[in-house]
Amino acid sequence: MRIMCLNGWGGTLNDELIAYLGKETPDVLCLQEVIYSPATDQDWLTYRDGDHVLPQRANFFRDVANALPGHAATFCPAAQGPLWDGDREVPSFWGLATFVRSTLPVIGQVQGFVYKDFTPDGFGAHPRARNAHGLRVHDPASDRSISITHMHGLRHPEGKSDTPERALQARQLLDYANQVSRPGDIRVICGDFNVAKDSETLSFLAQHGFTELVTEGRFKGTRTSHYKKPERFADYMLIDPRDAVHRFQVVYEPEVSDHCALLLDL
Repeated sequence: MRIMCLNGWGGTLNDELIAYLGKETPDVLCLQEVIYSPATDQDWLTYRDGDHVLPQRANFFRDVANALPGHAATFCPAAQGPLWDGDREVPSFWGLATFVRSTLPVIGQVQGFVYKDFTPDGFGAHPRARNAHGLRVHDPASDRSISITHMHGLRHPEGKSDTPERALQARQLLDYANQVSRPGDIRVICGDFNVAKDSETLSFLAQHGFTELVTEGRFKGTRTSHYKKPERFADYMLIDPRDAVHRFQVVYEPEVSDHCALLLDL
């Protein structure tokens, strides 16, 4: 089984990302920073947050679902707020999405928030609401069950240092992972955690039996050339037990986001 984790950057590199997914077709795709704007047929909208202006693929969730027609798609909104079509405001959802190959039965799910709660009336000030999605699938080829939980960790104006909010987020994430798993499962936790590689978050999860594969593999980071700040780590993939890993890689080429895709083969 192949599991991919990726922050999709709101579909900013949509053509490159869709082509990559069509070629790679992971069994399970955990995708963060997903836009869904069912009120418009426009391909592109604009995100505005002060001086921070970004193009956003208006229906990124739909685009990825179309690129993976053999997968069941689940969208998990964290907030609803405005994107812009010129001077016209368009209500849009922002959150996580998970795509599972249809031949893999989903036998358990959990969805909820690791920080704050759903905000229906705007994205709000940072740090914003953040959610997680966990699922349990059965792999007929190996006759085993795998639980996978992912989140998009909160972005803090002060950077990626440890904070009480991030400590709470880590506890909530582990709680969701425990809810969806059963004894004997292979357990995977992944996502754009928005924390440093020596963070309390990773130490906390290690204390509960998880091995983090990005830092263990001494990869040079999880950011592409599209990310201009010096911090190169944000995304992580953890597993229990470690010996379930067949191969793990951080994908530096092709660049499909300002984050690298993480690929885990079990």
